[in-house]
Amino acid sequence: METFDAAVVGLGALGSAAAYHLARKGASVVGFEQFELGHVRGASHDTSRIVRTSYGAERYVRLAQSAYRDWADLERATGERLLTITGGVVFLPTDGPYAATDFSTSLYAAGVPYELLGPDDVVARWPQFRLPANVETVYTPDTGIVHAARTVATLQMQARSLGAVLRDRTPVEALSPDGAGVVVHTAAGDVRARTVVVAADAWTNRLLAPLGAAIPLVTMQEQVTYFKPADPAAFDPARFPVWIWEDTHCFYGFPAYGEPTIKAARDVSDHLMTPEERTFVPAPELIDQLTSFLGGIVPGRGEPLRTVTCQYALTPDREFVLGPLAEHPDILVALGAGHAFKFTPAIGRILAELAIDGETTDDVSGFAAPVPAAG
Repeated sequence: METFDAAVVGLGALGSAAAYHLARKGASVVGFEQFELGHVRGASHDTSRIVRTSYGAERYVRLAQSAYRDWADLERATGERLLTITGGVVFLPTDGPYAATDFSTSLYAAGVPYELLGPDDVVARWPQFRLPANVETVYTPDTGIVHAARTVATLQMQARSLGAVLRDRTPVEALSPDGAGVVVHTAAGDVRARTVVVAADAWTNRLLAPLGAAIPLVTMQEQVTYFKPADPAAFDPARFPVWIWEDTHCFYGFPAYGEPTIKAARDVSDHLMTPEERTFVPAPELIDQLTSFLGGIVPGRGEPLRTVTCQYALTPDREFVLGPLAEHPDILVALGAGHAFKFTPAIGRILAELAIDGETTDDVSGFAAPVPAAG
């Protein structure tokens, strides 16, 4: 049986980052992906993802600060330019469930520069927006965009250059921890690893449930739509920021990025389905809802051009799960709850530190795997 220091199950963003950082620490690594590398069945494909420190909880702000340092390190190590900084705004209706003070308090505590803006301030700076009078805005100059598919490919290439063995189209069927490591049972045979990182997103519980360690997950198909504005130059990243609308229904959007379109979506559309049930067909009612909403705050959005689907696997309260299982400490879990891409290189490093060193330089105590209820 082949033996490795570490095995990684799932080679999307988080798993690929873990493989890269494990190999960078000198570990012998094998990574398994049930589909082909770069597939569209999960949440790591397509182009743009938001990077930001603007969170209403300080633990996420501080993790994001670590991620920015790790993004810079990844760019230096690979020669790739993955981030484009645009600045970003978070819009918070005063009668909604979220408060601008939560963001300003957490940003201030972490020492992150920010501004609080009124609707007139926003429109004066970015006339592409139209905002109701009851909206408060948090602006952070460090917000920007990272290229999703290019990042994952970069991590995989670098992991392989450092000696990692990445095997796609190789489903992992079961994990057998035995106190001296973990036997990883795959469709192509078994391997043994001292530590296993499970970064399988919506498929996580296929491996954890037989161990009595299933994590509550809700899975759904999400979608993003690209719009073709009449004046694409007005939405150049130098002239238009990343934006997020935080309310009962949350929306977000991007400036033009790599093409003369702008991208927007509703976050958590509740279009529930399992990976087996996923249709890959966009929901017309969600396109209509988004088009109508966007027309109210970005009048120059233009018409919908195309819609792309992805998949969410949400934990309770959308909290991350990062770390070992309580009853099987040789198995580490990484779940990003649909908002982890911005943290990708930091999560990969943290998982590698936990797997090899047994501890990490970041405080991830708030992201521990839940302990299954007795009985």
